[in-house]
Amino acid sequence: MNDESTSRLSNPIIATVLAILCTVLWGSAYPSIKLGYELFAIGADDTPGKLAFAGLRFAIAGLMVLLFRSVSTKFGSKDPASSKWQTLRALKADQWFRIVVLGLAQTTIHYYFFYLGISYTTGAKSSILNSVSVFFSALLAHLFHANDRVSVRKGIGILIGFVAVILVNFEPGLGLSFTLRGEGFVVIAAFLTSASGLYSKKISKTIDPVLLTSAQLTFGGTLLLIIGLAIGAPFPYGGFAGYLLLGYMALLSAVAFSVWTSLLKYNKVSSITIYNFLIPVVGTFLSALILNESVFQVQYLVALPAVAIGIYLVNSGPKVPSVRS
Repeated sequence: MNDESTSRLSNPIIATVLAILCTVLWGSAYPSIKLGYELFAIGADDTPGKLAFAGLRFAIAGLMVLLFRSVSTKFGSKDPASSKWQTLRALKADQWFRIVVLGLAQTTIHYYFFYLGISYTTGAKSSILNSVSVFFSALLAHLFHANDRVSVRKGIGILIGFVAVILVNFEPGLGLSFTLRGEGFVVIAAFLTSASGLYSKKISKTIDPVLLTSAQLTFGGTLLLIIGLAIGAPFPYGGFAGYLLLGYMALLSAVAFSVWTSLLKYNKVSSITIYNFLIPVVGTFLSALILNESVFQVQYLVALPAVAIGIYLVNSGPKVPSVRS
């Protein structure tokens, strides 16, 4: 039986609410990261410090998920056949290999390219370019999932969402310059996001999504922390306030990645990844709110409804002939 019809997570209303929750959590990471850099004294050009900070965050997030899962499993179903009863020690060698590959792609390599790329381009261009992950996800799903083709309606919905992201991040002098180490690395990171999402959907058929999330985050985050320390960063220190903020950032990653991985398992890839367009919109809105800037700017008020329309077009309406790649 198809995974997409065997869970409450495939219910459109539940999937929508949880996907929006994930985007709000990830959106809140924007101002949190800015505050974190201040509390941990990480400069704008301090790439090693950024990598170490991100690595510690994701490693803690992975341990949080593992702890939560261990407690919930202990008091939950005792059916050894259930995927929720899987333990790290029970995983086979080929499953561990897939977890390592996912951890490298989704956490270590992805965030290495992302943090290095944003160091050499503007925040606005980074947000826009990172949103091409929705296009990559739709294309990959079109190629590898027969039931997730890119229809004309879906393509229009994705384009509307992308225009909304450009709108909310538009600034004078945005420019069309493109360098491999700057904009190129951000696009590579976006592709890794899409490819790892598709890969996690595949391997979550044999590995519980929450266990998968905990293992890949812990592995990928720890390796990213080691890389940051190896290239010159000191171990992140930010005092009580800094670690409190770091704890929140780890928690939001733990929750968002666990829910997102589960949603990808039980739904079409494009129907979930379209919500990624909300992340920069929500992030910009929350940053303005937290930093006491005006949130009633015209582009903000237009961008959110535009993304909503894009999401609606991708996830609803009559079927139309597919556009073959």
